[in-house]
Amino acid sequence: MTTTAIEAEGLVKTFGDNRAVDGVDLSVATGSVYGVLGPNGAGKTTTISMLATLLRPDTGTATIFGHDVVREPFVVRQLIGVTGQYASVDETLSATENLMLFCRLNGLKGASATRRTRDLLEEFSLTDAASRPLKNFSGGMRRRLDLAASLIAQPPLLFLDEPTTGLDPRTRAQMWDTIRRLVATGSTVLLTTQYLDEADQLADRIAVIDRGRVVAEGTGDDLKSSVGQQSLQLTLMRPEDATAAADTVQGVLGVTATVSPEARRLTVPVADPARVTELLVHLRTAGIDLDGLSMDKPTLDEVFLTLTGHDAADQAAPDRADSPDLEEVSA
Repeated sequence: MTTTAIEAEGLVKTFGDNRAVDGVDLSVATGSVYGVLGPNGAGKTTTISMLATLLRPDTGTATIFGHDVVREPFVVRQLIGVTGQYASVDETLSATENLMLFCRLNGLKGASATRRTRDLLEEFSLTDAASRPLKNFSGGMRRRLDLAASLIAQPPLLFLDEPTTGLDPRTRAQMWDTIRRLVATGSTVLLTTQYLDEADQLADRIAVIDRGRVVAEGTGDDLKSSVGQQSLQLTLMRPEDATAAADTVQGVLGVTATVSPEARRLTVPVADPARVTELLVHLRTAGIDLDGLSMDKPTLDEVFLTLTGHDAADQAAPDRADSPDLEEVSA
């Protein structure tokens, strides 16, 4: 198996006048989490559909572990699992019945299917609800069952298309832990999301996609560093010290602090974090007491706004048109 799970060059897909994907390049290392970050309509789902052999690219090439998605679709499908934005499980069946069905679709029968179903129910904390009808499941439970179904065959590459959309914070955190465990045991994950904190928490590398194009790519820290400096937040004990503190900042660091006297807070742009200690010494010497301090990097929200001119939720155009649902092959 190659050290690269996904290689895509110049992927293009159009639906009528809508150029949903407009020359996307991706390179995903084996054993990593790769985040594709963008708003609804950015082209994320269409990109996954091409990589998962559900859509044929108009132009461009893509390989999964060295296998071409157009020339070798049946080989590629044996190497991937896909979890779409909506649960693909059958509402009329229980969790156990759903997983047994997916086992059969993946060629597992008898004791092997029973054992695999039991293991997955335990892994995703669904054992106690295994025999309950899905209509009584919460959204988070359905998403966990959907992910379990995509892991029946233990694929080396898993596509997760906005897996935590609509989940409460606790269930999102559980899904994050599950994704980390998958990678720790050797899987590769391509994760699409419009949640910037999710990409920041999980992804080894992130591609920012907007209007069908990759507008930036790198680690979370790389992307943050590309749009601005870190900032030092200083909270003063006494609001009347704000002017003197700002003068000290100017004298030591040569930069202008943003002052909020009513909040007793100064925001200081910092190009060289090593000089913060020097500033703190000068503040103490000047008799300026601090109630708190913190170093903040630019957020991914700021990255997205800088790169695209709008925030990550501000895009109404549809991602795709007349393309098949990912849920149809979620296992």
